[in-house]
Amino acid sequence: MHTYVSLVADAPAQLLPARELMAFTLASHIILVPLGVALPLITLVMHYRGLRRNDAIALLLARRWSAVMAVQFAVGVVTGTVLSFEFGLLWPGLMGRWGDVFGIGFGVEAWAFFLEAVLIAIYLYGWRRLKPRTHFLLGLPLPATALLGAFGILAANSWMNTPQGFSLDAAGRPVDVDVWRAIFTPMFGPQYWHFVVAMLMTAGYMVAGVYAVGWLRGRRDRYHRLGFAIPFTIASIAAPVQMVLGDSIARSVFHKQPVKFAAMEIVWETDTRVPEYLYGRLHPDGSISGGIKIPLLDSVLAGFRPDTKVVGLTSVPASERPTATQATIAHWAFDTMVFIGTALLLLALCYGWIWLRHRRLPESKWFYRGAACAGVASVVAVECGWVATEVGRQPWIVYQNMRVAEAVTSTRSTTLWIMFGLVIVVYVFVFGSLLTVLLKMRARWRLADEQQAAHAPEADTPYGPRATPQAGDILTSGTAGRPRDGRP
Repeated sequence: MHTYVSLVADAPAQLLPARELMAFTLASHIILVPLGVALPLITLVMHYRGLRRNDAIALLLARRWSAVMAVQFAVGVVTGTVLSFEFGLLWPGLMGRWGDVFGIGFGVEAWAFFLEAVLIAIYLYGWRRLKPRTHFLLGLPLPATALLGAFGILAANSWMNTPQGFSLDAAGRPVDVDVWRAIFTPMFGPQYWHFVVAMLMTAGYMVAGVYAVGWLRGRRDRYHRLGFAIPFTIASIAAPVQMVLGDSIARSVFHKQPVKFAAMEIVWETDTRVPEYLYGRLHPDGSISGGIKIPLLDSVLAGFRPDTKVVGLTSVPASERPTATQATIAHWAFDTMVFIGTALLLLALCYGWIWLRHRRLPESKWFYRGAACAGVASVVAVECGWVATEVGRQPWIVYQNMRVAEAVTSTRSTTLWIMFGLVIVVYVFVFGSLLTVLLKMRARWRLADEQQAAHAPEADTPYGPRATPQAGDILTSGTAGRPRDGRP
C-alpha cells in the first residue's frame, strides 16, 4: 500500500487532467467510429441488392443511409482531429521521442480521411446524376478507405503495445528505424482484425436497432423489415467470427504482454491452475473480494491445460505494473466486453436458427427488444475493449520503453482542467447537433413516406424520374423545383 501511495504522489499534477481529457475525447470519438468504418460497406450491400433485384425500397434505404454516413463522417472528422491535436498537446514526450517511429500510422489515417471525404461526396452527388452501375462502382472504394483509416490508427496503437522496428542510441533515443517492422508489430494482426470485425458488428446492430424500435412501435412494412434484416444479418455473421478473434487476441496478450494479461484477469502471483474471476475487485495486498471464482479456468483458457503457468502482477516491480485499482478497471472492462459479446452471439444464433428453419424474420417482441438494445450494448463493448487495452498497459505509454508520466505535457494542471471543461461543453453541443440533425432527417423521411403512401412507395426511386407533384401535396422544401417527397 505504501508503494502505491508513493507512486501516486510522484506523478506530475498535470497527469490526471491530461488523462481524463484524452479519455473523454477518445470515448466520445469511438461512438462514431463503428459507423465510419462499417456503414459504407453495409450501405453498399443494400445498394447492390437494390440494383441486382431492381428493388426500389433497398435503393431508398441505401440512399438514406448514405446521407447518415456523410453527417456522422463530418462529426467524426472533427472529433478525430481533436484527438490528433491532443497527442501533441498533452503528450509531447511521446511524439517528440517516438513520432519518427510510429507516426506513419497517423499519416496513413490522414490520407484515408481525405480520400474517404472525396469518395463520400462523389457517392452522395451520384444519386440521380450518374448511371446506376457507374454510381455503384464509384462507391466501392469507400469501405477500403475506411479500413485504411483503421489500419493507420491500429498500427500506431499496436506499436505502443508491442514496440519494435528501432534501436536506441546512447542517449536512449530511437535510431535505425525500420518502418515496416514498426507497422507490423506482433499485436497488429490480432488487434486490427478484432477491431474491424467489432466495428462491423457494432454498426450492423446500431443500424438494425433503429428498425427494431420501429417494429416494436408497429411499423412492420417492407421498408422496416428490409432495413432491419440486412444490417442485422451482417452483424450476425460477424458475431461468431468475433468470438474466435477475441480469443485469439486474448491469447496474444497472454504471450506478448503477460503483465497486461495479469491485470485483465487480476492474477496476483505467477502460478499454474489459476482460477478465473468473473468481476471481483483486486486489493493492493493481492487479495480479491467479490466476483465469481471458477477454479482452473484461467489457466485452461490461456493454454488449454490446467497446468498452464500464468504470469502474475508481482512478477515485475510495482513501478512497472498497473495498480490494483487500474487492474480492477481493466478486468471489469474486459469481463463486460466478453459478457456483451456472448449475449450478442446468442442473439445472432437465435436469429440464424429462425431464418434457417422458417425462412422468415423472428416475430417475438423479446427478440426485437434485444435487437433494439444490441446497438447500444455493442458500443459499450467497444468502449470496454479500449479501456482494457489502454488501462491494462499502465504505467507504460510505450510498453516497457516510456511511462505515461514521462510523456505528459508540462502545462499547468489548472489550465488542463479548464480545457477539459470547455471540451465537454463543445462536445455536448456537437453531439447534440448531430442528434438533432438525425432526428430532423428521420422526421423528413417519415413525412415523405406518408405522402407517398397514397400511391406506391417506389414511385420516386433514386435513379428513376422524379415523382410528379400531386395536387394537395405538402411541400417539404420551399423550392418548387425540388421533389416533394422529402427524400434525400
